[in-house]
Amino acid sequence: MIKYTSKVKVRSNESLALIYTPGVAKSCLEIKENPDRVFDLTNRSNSIGIMSYNYEDAYKRAEFFKKTKNVDCYPLEIKKTTKEDLDFVIQNIMPNFMGVDTSLIEGKEYNAPLDIPTRSKACIYEDKIEKLEPVMLRELFGGVVETTIDEEKEEIIKPTAIISDGSAVLGLGNIGAICAIPVMEGKAVLFEELGDVPAISLCLQTQNKDEIIKIVQLLENSFSSINLEDICAPKCFEIERELIKTTSIPIFHDDQHGTAIVVLAGLLNALEVVNKRNKDIKIVISGAGAAGLSICKLLLKTGFSNITLCNINGVVYTGNPLNDPELDEVSKSTNKDNLRGTLKDAIINADVFIGVSAPNIMTEEMVKTMAKDPIVFALANPTPEIMPDIAKNAGAKIVASGRSDFDNQINNCLAFPGIFKGVLESKCKVITDEIKVRCAVALAHTIEPEELDENYIIPEALDHRVAKNISACIIDYVRNFEEK
Repeated sequence: MIKYTSKVKVRSNESLALIYTPGVAKSCLEIKENPDRVFDLTNRSNSIGIMSYNYEDAYKRAEFFKKTKNVDCYPLEIKKTTKEDLDFVIQNIMPNFMGVDTSLIEGKEYNAPLDIPTRSKACIYEDKIEKLEPVMLRELFGGVVETTIDEEKEEIIKPTAIISDGSAVLGLGNIGAICAIPVMEGKAVLFEELGDVPAISLCLQTQNKDEIIKIVQLLENSFSSINLEDICAPKCFEIERELIKTTSIPIFHDDQHGTAIVVLAGLLNALEVVNKRNKDIKIVISGAGAAGLSICKLLLKTGFSNITLCNINGVVYTGNPLNDPELDEVSKSTNKDNLRGTLKDAIINADVFIGVSAPNIMTEEMVKTMAKDPIVFALANPTPEIMPDIAKNAGAKIVASGRSDFDNQINNCLAFPGIFKGVLESKCKVITDEIKVRCAVALAHTIEPEELDENYIIPEALDHRVAKNISACIIDYVRNFEEK
């Protein structure tokens, strides 16, 4: 059996910071500066896509070359269509591979020679990878993911595909498919390490909404599920909606829903610490992209009613000609005082600030204008809206960031491993809002009430209870739903 595994083990917050955030950003920027560095800093140099009209045939060929040549081959089934569609898909998945093999489509045997070059690198497995710099680690290992063969198991398990077009990567913006690969490889590591879910990175050359949808539809039978990642708003909403309607596998946009679930969990616990009730608090969200809108919608569904949303144009209000359709819709349920102005205006007397926007846009002075015992979730990565120590010095009672090198990491790596584990084990096809809320509650309740304090409102990312609790709540929900 082919296993999709990590070359490095994430065993501490320090190693997590190297593999994922904030360390991964350095590798992305290195590739942006010199695109050829993708062959040194990712597993692309030893990766081949094996294309077929039958998944089992592609799998057999991939397994053969892993055993005989130690090449990481990824089986892909494309639905039978035109030659133009085949070429279109191959062209757009090429950022991930040294080449795409079409021998099976051409009628050749599974063991026909593989004529695509690879540059396999001997990996150095360090006991103390924390001693390495992020870029050096990826260079030594040749990326952080690979395939292996488990001789004891014969079952074919399809992986989750982490699909991105590189249009909204971390806090780095539109850096493109090739530059996004280190992030997606890091996500694949966390899928396996935290949720025991096999996953592969698939960064697409196109940034066209309809083309992304078409590629996923054509390759649907290659995967157990799809995790959409780092695709900018508003097209990410349309892509997810269309794929949920037109495919038969679970579709989940992690930047939206994973982030919203973890924010809700952290907020529920933070409110317990400061002894504030849901209906009384004023929440300000900075950032109206995929994450900000999803956080806003999930909080509204959970009963939080006093929410003001801000974006690059200032406070979001009904009738603003700069609103897109998504903002128009959410504006009807937010900003109940019809405030106009900037984040600085909105933050006055706010109990909670949630930032999923840009670095350093929150100041000490702004924190000082918030309500008593303010909660500050500054989640922009790799550089938050305000650094935790500055927010604390300004009077914030509870501070969280998206980084693993500070207390209270609010990061979607707490959500997606357990969500996909539960969804796949329960055979759930659609991840509803009710499931998302239940996942947030399960995550929050992982911490016992007596353990809660201002520096511990959310479990650590490497707490293996988290994926177990989240997956269990999904399995229980699906079972109870089916029984009814």
